Amino acid sequence: MIISQHGQTVVRSLTFLDRFDRVAKQTECLTGHPFAFGAAVCFTTIWAMAGPLFDFGEIWQFTLVAVTSIVTFLMVFLIQNTQSRTRAALQLKLDELIRSTSGAHNVMLTLEDLSLEEIETFRTHYEKLAMTAREKLRRGQADTSIPVITIG
Repeated sequence: MIISQHGQTVVRSLTFLDRFDRVAKQTECLTGHPFAFGAAVCFTTIWAMAGPLFDFGEIWQFTLVAVTSIVTFLMVFLIQNTQSRTRAALQLKLDELIRSTSGAHNVMLTLEDLSLEEIETFRTHYEKLAMTAREKLRRGQADTSIPVITIG
């Protein structure tokens, strides 16, 4: 489902990525719930209590190692998907705030696409702006101006 600029909903068929996102979001909610932690504690407790039944043998040890390895492997991808989706959504929200704010510098909209060196140039400039603003506050002046950005 896509919401157009005019607020209309456009329905399209679900792709593999749409289905994956849906499953990832549901799994994220389930695994982040306190009951999931309780289930993991119960599983570990039952596994530990079953140790004497299996004479603490290799199969007993392998069970926990195999299950935790598989779960960890899958959770890495789930966590990465969640972080990527969250980062992209947050970036779009920030871009919209910059775009819609009067006096904001639109050059900041795609800052994440710049090289680290270019980002450092901006960061250094903004540190200088912050120091200037603090000095203004110490002198009792307002620090709410919209300074000109000159980097280069």
